[in-house]
Amino acid sequence: MTLEQVLDLLKNDPSINANVTHWKSFAATDAVTAEFPAWLDRRLVGSLSERGIKTLYSHQADALERTHAGEDIVVVTPTASGKTLCYNLPVLDAVLKNRDTRALYLFPTKALAQDQMAELYDVIQRLEADIKTYTFDGDTPTDARRAIRSAGHIVMTNPDMLHAGILPHHTKWIKLFENLQYVVIDEVHQYRGVFGSHLANVMRRLSRICAFYGSRPQFICCSATIANPKELASRITERDVTLIDNNGAPRGDKHFLMYNPPVVNKELGIRRSAVNEACRLATTLLGQRIQTIVFAHARLYVEVILTQLRRELAGKFGQGITIEGYRGGYLPNERRRIERGLRDGSITGVVSTNALELGIDIGSLDVSIIVGYPGSIASLWQQAGRAGRRQGTSLSILVCNSSAINQFLVNEPRFVFDRTPENGIIDPENLIIRTNHLKCATFELPFDLDEAGERTGTGEILDYLAEQEVMRRTNDRWHWSSDIYPAQQVSLRAASPDNFVILNESRNYDVIGKVDWFSAPVFLHEEAIYLHGGEQYQVTKLDWDGKKAYVKEVNVDYYTDAETKTDLKVIAENDQTITVDQARITLGEVSIASTTVLFKKIRFETHENVGAGELKLPELEMHTHAFWYAFPGDIAHKIDVDGSTFGGALRGLANILGKIAPLWVMCDTRDLRAISQVRAPFTEMPTVYIYENIPGGVGLSDKLYREHEPLFDACLEQIRQCACDKGCPSCVGPSLEVGENGKEGARRLLEYMLAVTVA
Repeated sequence: MTLEQVLDLLKNDPSINANVTHWKSFAATDAVTAEFPAWLDRRLVGSLSERGIKTLYSHQADALERTHAGEDIVVVTPTASGKTLCYNLPVLDAVLKNRDTRALYLFPTKALAQDQMAELYDVIQRLEADIKTYTFDGDTPTDARRAIRSAGHIVMTNPDMLHAGILPHHTKWIKLFENLQYVVIDEVHQYRGVFGSHLANVMRRLSRICAFYGSRPQFICCSATIANPKELASRITERDVTLIDNNGAPRGDKHFLMYNPPVVNKELGIRRSAVNEACRLATTLLGQRIQTIVFAHARLYVEVILTQLRRELAGKFGQGITIEGYRGGYLPNERRRIERGLRDGSITGVVSTNALELGIDIGSLDVSIIVGYPGSIASLWQQAGRAGRRQGTSLSILVCNSSAINQFLVNEPRFVFDRTPENGIIDPENLIIRTNHLKCATFELPFDLDEAGERTGTGEILDYLAEQEVMRRTNDRWHWSSDIYPAQQVSLRAASPDNFVILNESRNYDVIGKVDWFSAPVFLHEEAIYLHGGEQYQVTKLDWDGKKAYVKEVNVDYYTDAETKTDLKVIAENDQTITVDQARITLGEVSIASTTVLFKKIRFETHENVGAGELKLPELEMHTHAFWYAFPGDIAHKIDVDGSTFGGALRGLANILGKIAPLWVMCDTRDLRAISQVRAPFTEMPTVYIYENIPGGVGLSDKLYREHEPLFDACLEQIRQCACDKGCPSCVGPSLEVGENGKEGARRLLEYMLAVTVA
């Protein structure tokens, strides 16, 4: 049976079609091509012709011309549209014409760097040119590192290795920095929030060292579709970048289905398991030998789905149907074998975590099934783009679960298909992050007074660090004077410099990760389920004084959600406060004193509470930024809500704002927190706060402040469309938390907020 026949089957099967809330079809488009530019080295043109590439796509040609003109660029086109050539061609051309030319490639993961290395190596072999290309990461042997530093034309690495392994040792990399012509930043949409704020500071340090050695490299960035790719790339590179988004790649017919499992408990808002529904759909497709990838967000689900599919299709395995799993924890050789099997068609189906979301080459698949919203629209389209890499018909299915963000998107498909509200937000000026990188920069090269004066606040921070005796000021220069190696103390994945190390008891106490100081009570309390790279671990012990957490590997069907007792105090409010009908919408700086007091066990698919436990942990204080809405003192009377139930309505409002807001700012749901105060000490009015759960903040609250109307509207629509009676995980939270009238009260509050804002 062909995929077209299966599509007809899906349309005519009531048990499936009844749950399809939106079926979007994209018609095939032809390629828009352009000739190779005359200046491009003919050896490159010949090599590409051998691979069957006779012309360029329009966006590739545009990227080459802009780069040749000396511009910094960001290329934004869909998955499998040939973005790799947008940077490989100008780099290879430059090296062929000048043997001293150097290029630095940055990828967010080691696996992606290794994959891109293999593809580039194939091109270089066809050229029969001596272009030395290497990956440089934590796995690179010591003897190979010397050769890379002295002879590498193209060095592929990741931001963490650049930060801690290259920049601090720039005197060993003189050949690279003296001749660095191009810096490639792939998957730039991955660098947002704390990670992106760190990367922007790493790029400042890179540019500073290049200037010291007399070079000024161009930046070539590539991104998936987000609302502000030009702005994000410009903030990371501190250059005026040119946006290239005129996709010229062809596309076959593509169908995208939004599938919402039926409700099985209306009162609790619980739907049939998304995992089971995904298995049912995948069984239908794989049974017809249609090559399919299933994305699940945790290792547990990968194994559950894989086991279930193999059981359902057991009788057909001897007939050429092979299904594999793919996730962190598999050995590299095993992963390479699966990638080859997908490319050559010997593997029919694969169940994966987001490890296969990025551009690792797995060939052309027919169908992608995505189990639950993966956390951002960009990731959703990356996973959907894994199907249909050729020009034939392809299918992608998003199987939604019961969470509020899933239910919002299934009811508002325009946010997936018509536009993306997501913005990549970073704040390189975050005081903690900036201070840490100024330490690293001073270790690399001393600061003089003129350089410190180029950026507001630099001199003051350097003087403060001199007072702390980590550096020394001599006349008009600051020198590093501490024995500490600063880059090793700074994680690019966290804002706070203090980290808890996570040790895996199941594997000889190997270090598997780090969590920052402020997040430790929430994610590393005893009995917490810690998710890392698709793996599940349970915390057995939290050593607060030693800053260590001990974990063991587990397979459970729930995650933990810690509840904190939070005392929020406003330190300062922004002068942009909006006042309408005595309501006030404000942006400002706040102090958060929080104590983690209990945790809940939440079942993955249904989001129902299946257990809880008390916690006793130290109180932590954090300064950050927030945006808040203060209601008039008589708001309960205005919206006709009984005073005894008003507190629950306000909690319900905070719950849904906190659940939906991450969609706008493309952040992890844990990066934003929302709380309510029936009579807030600062405003003396009923107030809902959304604050950044990041020390110092990174600009998320500012974006929410500027886009509060569509955010309020989205929350109101979700409440109106949710089928539950009194509240559930899909909207304002269960009625046990918000009260019998919490859902209705939250709806009335949002209607008031929109009415007075529009007025």
